[in-house]
Amino acid sequence: MMLDLEHLRASLLSEPLTGHFVQEDGAEEQSLTPAAVLFPIVLREGEQTVLLTQRTAHLRDHAGQISFPGGRVEADDLSPSHTALRETEEEIGLSRERIEILGFLPEYRTGTGFRVTPVVGLVQPPFNLMPDPFEVAEVFEVPLAFLLDPANHQQHSLHYRGALRNYFAMPYGDYFIWGATAGMIRSLSERLGLLHVA
Repeated sequence: MMLDLEHLRASLLSEPLTGHFVQEDGAEEQSLTPAAVLFPIVLREGEQTVLLTQRTAHLRDHAGQISFPGGRVEADDLSPSHTALRETEEEIGLSRERIEILGFLPEYRTGTGFRVTPVVGLVQPPFNLMPDPFEVAEVFEVPLAFLLDPANHQQHSLHYRGALRNYFAMPYGDYFIWGATAGMIRSLSERLGLLHVA
């Protein structure tokens, strides 16, 4: 399945909306740090993929997890798009010249204390990556069709900070994609009309 790019663009927010958000269990209990990530859709021949990173095991936040490139908003960042593109260059060396920003998903508020603006962009091959070895253990791609298919969205739960938290996961080969990354992918599935959320 190749996603129609005009349908994708029409499904996204044209600008970030502060009052419009998705919230994980536990996010309402704490102050949230602003952040932004790039949701990078790679236009491979005959297939669209999503570029993901595996964070190194020693990081303070989300160590070892699968994530989109991105991070905290810095004081001199002009916009969430600026944050996402800057962090993508810093983390994996992907030049902003290869990225066309299509729009935004609703702000995603995590149970670990972040309010994240997902910036959806198209990535045009060919490109060279230079992952930062301090932050990034691996960069890999997963077919977009696999990630958007609700049949691949599993529900899990765990005890965190004294409460049972529910979350989604999308296992792919040896990769366990879960938490905020899976939640943002699911948010795109919903906006494309691929699933119905009560």
